[in-house]
Amino acid sequence: MSDVYIMGIDMIRFGRYPDRSVPELGAEAALLALDDAGLTIQDIEALYCGNLMQASGMIGQRILREIGQTGIPVTNSANACATGATAFREGWTAIKAGLCDLVLVVGVEQLGKVGLLGGGGGGKGISKEGLLGSGTMPCVFAEAGMEHARKHGTTFEQFAKVSVKNHAHSVKNSKSMYQKETPLEMVMNAEMIAYPNTKLMCSVNVDGAAAAVLASEKKARELGLGRAVRVAASILTSDPFTERDLVMPDVNTCTRQAASKAYEMAGLGPQDLDLVELHDCFATAEILHYENLGLCADGEAGKMIDEGESAHGGRIPVNVSGGLLSKGHPLGATGVANLYEVSTHLRGEAGSRQVEGAKVGLTHVIGLGSACGIHILEKVG
Repeated sequence: MSDVYIMGIDMIRFGRYPDRSVPELGAEAALLALDDAGLTIQDIEALYCGNLMQASGMIGQRILREIGQTGIPVTNSANACATGATAFREGWTAIKAGLCDLVLVVGVEQLGKVGLLGGGGGGKGISKEGLLGSGTMPCVFAEAGMEHARKHGTTFEQFAKVSVKNHAHSVKNSKSMYQKETPLEMVMNAEMIAYPNTKLMCSVNVDGAAAAVLASEKKARELGLGRAVRVAASILTSDPFTERDLVMPDVNTCTRQAASKAYEMAGLGPQDLDLVELHDCFATAEILHYENLGLCADGEAGKMIDEGESAHGGRIPVNVSGGLLSKGHPLGATGVANLYEVSTHLRGEAGSRQVEGAKVGLTHVIGLGSACGIHILEKVG
């Protein structure tokens, strides 16, 4: 089977665009990625689009109406917060299967000020919401954080330091929604949303789009490997059945299984990573995922943030983009945007936020429900 390469990748600045449509946002990102690859829509053999909130609107086809209707097959994906990563993996799979040599992947979402995202899903009968805890995401990740604190003694201050770090990183990212440092006292004294997550420890609902052009090894060599990035692993998992308390959703197992499979596929381990873009939907989540991804041993995530190991210049920089806490979290676009960030560093094109000497990076997103997408990228040459 062919290796798969990222030949072009880009994203629009995340923000709020009330006067623009979802297809318009996706089209802008698509054209940026095509330009980055030195290609046009006429070169593309298939389009894979990730979008969650407008999933019934055949967004991929509507993007083609903006940039060129060439008659290619279009697949639309919706998979909670893993939507963009799922679309990317579908494109990767098509090339692996030998069906295509060049595909375009677009992740796009328009959230604006959509409010709290809960479990959703409709259905009849008595909802467990309010009876067996809460299915809203702030509460789910607050509970998960408190469970980590119970087991390992993680403190409110350690959780807050995640937000301080990621907001500091965002200052150097012109495509981040917010580019502002937040001192520790500011984070800890912000409005409490669900303890231990204050408002400044919650990801931002924004509009955004990101896109990537993927190629087979044959096509990549024809186009030139100078700026290409190899996809060393692409993994998508869902939760296995476990007997667990419905008050306390499992936010760890899905990621742990995906990470194990990704490291095996890539023939690498967490010690080989130079940077990570992980799913910091809340500050508590980043702490949990240090351990879920094997970046440190269980129980050592608090120490890891205290000692600055995950900061830019540290042992394993995490969310140098500013993460979802600063960059924003447009659900369908997040997975592809994380891939853009890591690819930019592997190309040596990240400017003042560049992780020097970066050769291997990992991206991670998880949508409770559940779906976890992990990709490992390698610098070519």
